[in-house]
Amino acid sequence: MSGRAQLMWDEAVTGYDFGPGHPMDPVRLALTRKLVDAFGLDREVEVVAAKAAGESTLRLVHRQDYIGAVKAASADPAAADQSYGLGTVDDPAFAGMHEVSSLIAGQSVGAAEAVWRGEALHAVNFAGGLHHAMPGGASGFCIYNDASLAIARLLELGAERVAYVDVDVHHGDGVQAAFWEDPRVLTISLHEHPRTLFPQTGWPEETGADFAAGSAVNVALPAGTGDAGWLRAFHAVVPELIADFRPQVLVTQHGADTHFEDPLAHLAVSLDAQRAVQVACHDLAHEYADGRWVALGGGGYAVVDVVPRSWTHLVAIAAGRAVEPEAVIPEGWRQEVFARTRQLAPARMTDGRWPVAWSGWEAGYDPADRLDQAVLAARRAVFPLRGLLA
Repeated sequence: MSGRAQLMWDEAVTGYDFGPGHPMDPVRLALTRKLVDAFGLDREVEVVAAKAAGESTLRLVHRQDYIGAVKAASADPAAADQSYGLGTVDDPAFAGMHEVSSLIAGQSVGAAEAVWRGEALHAVNFAGGLHHAMPGGASGFCIYNDASLAIARLLELGAERVAYVDVDVHHGDGVQAAFWEDPRVLTISLHEHPRTLFPQTGWPEETGADFAAGSAVNVALPAGTGDAGWLRAFHAVVPELIADFRPQVLVTQHGADTHFEDPLAHLAVSLDAQRAVQVACHDLAHEYADGRWVALGGGGYAVVDVVPRSWTHLVAIAAGRAVEPEAVIPEGWRQEVFARTRQLAPARMTDGRWPVAWSGWEAGYDPADRLDQAVLAARRAVFPLRGLLA
């Protein structure tokens, strides 16, 4: 197996553009790639442009009629069929939508293939992580669900146990739905509570179909949760489940919208805590999945201050050349940011909270604390179904 990481990248993914004023500004992808290069990480990874996902691959998750609707909207955006979630405020139709969405999906599928076949130990597609798309419809800025397609491809290649960990601020509803009835896939999502955020799903009681009970795990965090609580919740749930499940591949989604500056949500997590979870996911892959790790991007709408730094840390960790939080950001990148956005760029790769302090679950919990209540609800819903102590 090659020890080298792959970075999945084709410049054309920046064409995933819902238009002016939409929160998912593709400049976040371009700036991330530029920051990766500014730190010389492009020399530490193998940069690979995978082919777009073909129709037979898309059908591993998506219905034929939906794929047809995307193609029709892609050819004529004015004729988008809103019954499929296309042409809506969240998912406006645009010319070439099918082609670029298929290309992003292809990068995640290619990442999964490379890791499974031993061509790379780790593979990153930060343009991916479009976890809301459903088998029969677009949702939440997501047209094709590349995360689900990557997992489905792993199963097709012979994987018997795939774990998916989603730390985006929004529930990973599309991935959960795709594998609701499949005990070969363990989906774990840590997200803001559905009472206060789209898509209003991801309750702890959502644990999978009867014959796959315990294969879906949801940690619904109270609005306002910060670094210490977020890391406490992650470590109180994820490692024990991964140790029990022992996946052959770990697929993770690293939406950066948990950040306190994100305009679309209400958690208060720092870049430093996001980096800590990226490190934890890397370590879990090595401890339980022979190092096989597919890491995806996701949400994130602070497109200058947060997203490029968070995902550059992710690429660096996958490459085995972590960027120190205190590292100064190269001036050339900061000038590029100003030229493209007229915004001032951050100066360092930290929010000044490194090292992040948090308290482990094994030290005890407070049943009156809202964060601990969220953790307890998740553990009590799932752990007994998997033969674990809640």
